[in-house]
Order: sequence, then C-alpha cells, then structure tokens
Amino acid sequence: MVKKVALLHYTAPPVVGGVESVLAHHAGRMAAAGHTVTVVAARGEPWASNIGFVRLPLADSRHPETLAAKAQLDAGHIPPGFEAQVDQLAAQVQAAVAGMDVLIAHNVCSLNKNLALTAALRRLSAAPGFPRLILWHHDLAWTTPRYLPELHAGYPWDLLRTDWPAVTHVVVSAERRRELAGLLGIAPARIHVIPNGIDVRAFLKLEPLTAQLVEKLHLLPAAPLLLLPVRITPRKNIELALRVIAALRAEAALRADATLRADATLRADATQAAQLDMSRPALVVTGPLGPHNPANAGYLEELRALREQLGLTHAVSFLAEHVPAYLPDPVIADFYRVADALFLPSREEGFGIPMLEAAFSRRPIFCTDIPPLRELGGSEAVYFSPDADPAQVASLIHQRLTGDPAYRIAVRTRNAFTWEQIYAKYVEPLLTEAET
Repeated sequence: MVKKVALLHYTAPPVVGGVESVLAHHAGRMAAAGHTVTVVAARGEPWASNIGFVRLPLADSRHPETLAAKAQLDAGHIPPGFEAQVDQLAAQVQAAVAGMDVLIAHNVCSLNKNLALTAALRRLSAAPGFPRLILWHHDLAWTTPRYLPELHAGYPWDLLRTDWPAVTHVVVSAERRRELAGLLGIAPARIHVIPNGIDVRAFLKLEPLTAQLVEKLHLLPAAPLLLLPVRITPRKNIELALRVIAALRAEAALRADATLRADATLRADATQAAQLDMSRPALVVTGPLGPHNPANAGYLEELRALREQLGLTHAVSFLAEHVPAYLPDPVIADFYRVADALFLPSREEGFGIPMLEAAFSRRPIFCTDIPPLRELGGSEAVYFSPDADPAQVASLIHQRLTGDPAYRIAVRTRNAFTWEQIYAKYVEPLLTEAET
C-alpha cells in the first residue's frame, strides 16, 4: 500500500552529517518502493525528482532566532518569545505535513538543538488528523554528559525525556534502546531498534556493470565469495574450483547440522536455525572463453554440466554467460573488492597477474603450488596441488578465513547492514505498522 511519508530534520543533503545521510537513504528507498516522500528541513536542497522538499527556515538549529532562544534556554531561562516561536513552528509544520500518513522526526525530539520545534511537535502530536508520528532517536541529550549542563528540570527540557502518547520510538542500537527505555521509563520492547547501513555500491565505487552483476547474481550474501579471474580454458583447472565450492557447501551443512543437534533451543527456533550458518560459498569466474582454442567452448559445456551435477547452479557464476565481451579492467578490479579471496587452481602459468591484483586488494590468496605462483606468493599464499582432494582444499580455505576477524566481520556486515536489507527488514514494515 502506497503511503505518504514526511521526514523531518534540521537539515538535509547536501548538508553533510550522519543523520542527513541516513535520512537520504531512507527517503530514497521509500520513494523507490513507491511511497510518496517529502523531506522537511531548514537547510538542504532537493536532490531527487521523486522526493519532495519543503523548506522551514525556523526549524534550523542555527537559525538566529533559534540560537538566541537556545542561549537563554541553556542557562535555564525560557525566553519571552518562546511560545510565539512554538506557535509559528507548529503552524508551519502542520502545513508542511498536511495529508501525510506518517511523519518521521529524526533527532528533533531527542536533542535540545531547537526546543521550540520539539515543543511544536509535541503539541501537534495530540492534534486530530495529525500524521502518525515516529520519533527516530539517533542521539539522546539527557544521557550524553556534554549536553547535561544545557538541560534543566521542567518544560521544555523535559520533553526530551518524556514518553509522548501515541508515538512510535525508534533507536539505532541496542545501547540506545537501553538508554531510552530507562530515560522514558518504558519497556524496551516498545522501542524499535533499526540500525544504520551502508551503500555498498557507493562505498566500493562499483562500476554500473559490476553493481548490476552483483545484484543479479546475489553475490553479497555469499560467504566466502571466491574470485577466479581467468579465461575459460582447461589449463586453468576450473573444475577443481567447482568441486572445492561443493566441498565447502557440504562442510557448512555439516557444521550447521552438528550445532542444531547440540542445541535444542536452536532446533525449536526455525528462524534462528535458518540463520545459524551464514556460510554460502560461491565462485565467480570472470573471464571469457580462451580465444585461441576452439575446444574451449566444449570445456565450458563440461563445466556447466559439472555445475549442475554438483548442485551449484546458483553458487558458481561464469560471467561469460552474462557479458558477451571482455570485462573492462575497472570491473575486474571491482570484483577483487567484492570477493573474499582469490582462488587460482591453475595447472600451469607463465606468471600470475591475479596474484599481484589480489595483493594490492589485500585479499587472501589460495593457489596451486606451481613455481610461478610460489615465486609470487612466497610464504603468504595458501598452496595446494592441482590434483588435490577438494575436501582438503575446502578445509584449508575454511581454516584460513574463519581465523580472520576481518573476514568474519565482513560477512556479518554484508549479511545484515546493507541499506537494501535494512529497508526490507525494518523500515518498510515500520511504515505499514504506522498506518494501522
């Protein structure tokens, strides 16, 4: 169901700040989902054609009237014109959000940056027909020592530590929930925890083609994601890579089964059981067919048949099946940033450029123990025979990666903290709840 949503903060992009960034990601995801979205702020500029923008100068934390009032409020005095300022802001906010279903106020009811705006929202929240109000608390003035000298008992400062009727509280972490529950004297269960996230495409500066392939092939949830940046030709020994992925998946299933058998609580909780082992090994082979041997087309068909035989249809991706030409160098570089490790099972190499690329990308290297690769990898790479038992190679990979804290936190983060995941899991359901 399409909703009309307003997001309120002192400022909005292109003003730089953590809350501004979160607000922009929320607004973008909501608009992409089909909702009508309007940002209400004092400073900032419209940044997308599908996101409305309403400017309220008096809502600014740095407006001259706001700063003058704050100077007196910080000293414990309510300025003579404070209620008139509240009246003016209440009228402006009410006009800005008229007809909206939901109003999400970011931090303006948590901090003492503009207490007239806080008081105006408190008054409006009880008015008939006002949108459902969600208070999104990133920071809490009353639990932050640096703000305490500016806070005093009574109105309007107590608005920041009072549970307003008929509002929804959202915080960004479990610690903030603990603080807010104690501050407001309410049950923690009444407070939603919705974490912030990361825009993977923007952060990694992915090329459009890379981003398209990563999304199409569902690569981010893979763990580990092994990169094999070679042309499809028999000397690259790609069949071993497929058998290693199958062995890694079998190992992961055994570990999950053993944990479930040992833990009755997990057995009783199907959701937890499904999330128990995030290990979903996958392989990306970036290269096209080798250009000089017509037999390479038959080799690809053999690999496809083996992929199906091993049940790896969604776990092994040959990018040659999706992109007919050579991938540009920037796209190959992107895949080093997306992947967890380089896997190079070649039977023969003259040099081994992927080893250098992996080194510059700070990715672990798993490769065959042949002289050119040994010369490049020294004692830092993990080696195996081109004819190794796939289960043994899988064990080497598992031990090396799971012993690496950087790998573990990377897997956990990309399985829980992308904006796509956060929006789908938390924000969209919150909008629906706010409508009921």
